[in-house]
Amino acid sequence: MGKKLYVGNLAYSVRDDTLEQAFGQYGSVASAKVMMERDSGRSKGFGFVEMSSDAEALAAIEGLNGQSLEGRSLTVNEARPMEPRSPGGFGGGGGRSGGGGGYGGGGGGGYGGGGGGGNRSGGGGYGGGGGGRGGY
Repeated sequence: MGKKLYVGNLAYSVRDDTLEQAFGQYGSVASAKVMMERDSGRSKGFGFVEMSSDAEALAAIEGLNGQSLEGRSLTVNEARPMEPRSPGGFGGGGGRSGGGGGYGGGGGGGYGGGGGGGNRSGGGGYGGGGGGRGGY
């Protein structure tokens, strides 16, 4: 059990101090942070709270999960480590320009051009396909 908690389904009016007050009744709050949109400064509707001990974190989950805060039913559980993001964008791995291929396999085609071919296969993009080396 970790001490860091994920808090979801927050009302957009909830701020760091509101979270800290709500969780403070279950123990000592090391930190409380509502995640905000970088551009608009508006709440993303979730945040993280770190309690001082595992026991306090467990008490907060049991006490607040499903409870209402400013009209919204909270989701409170143990925070999981962030999953590494895989690279990619428009058109799979290649984006608009197309991806590269290794020795045995073709690359992915982007929006404007085809991907390169491997030994037996060719990749195709929006504007045209690449050829494979052919039959062996």
